[in-house]
Amino acid sequence: MQNSVSIRGAHSSSAAAPALSSSSSSSSSSSSSSIARRSSRRSSSLSIRARAFDAAPKSDKFVPKRGAGAGDLRKLGSSDLMVSCKCSELRRRKGKKKKEENQIQIDRRGRRERKKEQKNSTSTFLFPPLTEKYSQPPSFSTACCLGTMTWGVQNTAQDAMDQLSYAFDNGVNWFDTAEIYAIPPSKETAGKTDRCIAPWLATKDRTKVIVATKVAGFGNNYLRAGGEITRITKAQVKESVEGSLSRLGTDFIDLLQIHWPDRYVSLFGGGPYHPENVREGDIPFEEQLEALSAVVKEGKVRHIGVSNETSWGVTRFLLEAEKSGGPKIVSIQNSYSLLVRGAYETDLAETCAPYNGDVGLLAYSPLAGGVLSGKYIKPGGAPATSRLNLFEGYMDRYNKSLAREAVGKYCEVAEKHGLTPTQLALGW
Repeated sequence: MQNSVSIRGAHSSSAAAPALSSSSSSSSSSSSSSIARRSSRRSSSLSIRARAFDAAPKSDKFVPKRGAGAGDLRKLGSSDLMVSCKCSELRRRKGKKKKEENQIQIDRRGRRERKKEQKNSTSTFLFPPLTEKYSQPPSFSTACCLGTMTWGVQNTAQDAMDQLSYAFDNGVNWFDTAEIYAIPPSKETAGKTDRCIAPWLATKDRTKVIVATKVAGFGNNYLRAGGEITRITKAQVKESVEGSLSRLGTDFIDLLQIHWPDRYVSLFGGGPYHPENVREGDIPFEEQLEALSAVVKEGKVRHIGVSNETSWGVTRFLLEAEKSGGPKIVSIQNSYSLLVRGAYETDLAETCAPYNGDVGLLAYSPLAGGVLSGKYIKPGGAPATSRLNLFEGYMDRYNKSLAREAVGKYCEVAEKHGLTPTQLALGW
């Protein structure tokens, strides 16, 4: 305040200075020096004024009451007015932030209400309308799921029947297949695994068996009737589901998974992610979720999940479900074993944790294609009918020198504790 008064006094005296000076020099020279002095003093005045504002108390006591007249404002010093303007700006920003927070709360309440309505409605996403024949939904009760991808090529239909019965009789009540199985994939073998399961499934109470299957992601050119490249679109998901239902001889699927992403990702031991491989025209996440939601609403699918997916993909599907009120993915089926740990443990574990995404892990290849059984490093090697010997180059990532060295160490640990390598790998 004192600085402000002294500034005004100095500025007034500077204006009178040219009139008091006696001059024997030219008027133009006197005028130029007077202007220069005024300019210099004005710069000094602005500098001091800025420092006065920074030093002024930041308090609402400088803010005039509402309805204050011009006379009231004149009583305030320049630093007071500056503080008044700053306080007004702060109040404006606080008001804007409060409105945004209120809108977020309204949006959240709306999403909660939509989810509550879906839960209480006769057609919920988790359990669609059931037919009279299947009046009680099955429960995900067993800790283990039996994989099926070798049935139809490496294993016969009778092998499939025997393995299904043995697993079921010992408490395993759910099985995982895919439209592209049997493996290794080919046009001639696609759908064979489903057809191996169908006769056995027909002998069981469907409400006591859980069937999981998968719809192919981007890139296959022989699974669709028209020969088009597989994508996660509404039409293709519908075609895939109806084909699976027909081959399996059932009228609903308990868990439908996207087998691999529609977008570019590094798959099946393919090495680091390279941005230059990103494709144009990928199906947006919201459209993929709409495609899955359509078959859920029709009662053909109970739950949805993903496979060979990344944290980015899981997060986007969860966000889209929250935003639209559509079905939420409940599982991710990724490779996870004593040989394949990094991708899940470093970041997917956080994304999928119960207190975050709450997405269950279905660990496929827990024996790393049979490598963790130790049979490939035994003297004389594995039988000729073993997978890696039967299909040269298939799953070769599990049979490289570093993997073989790790398997050897695991076999030593298993022997030390009186376990077979298979028991160690599955128990872990």
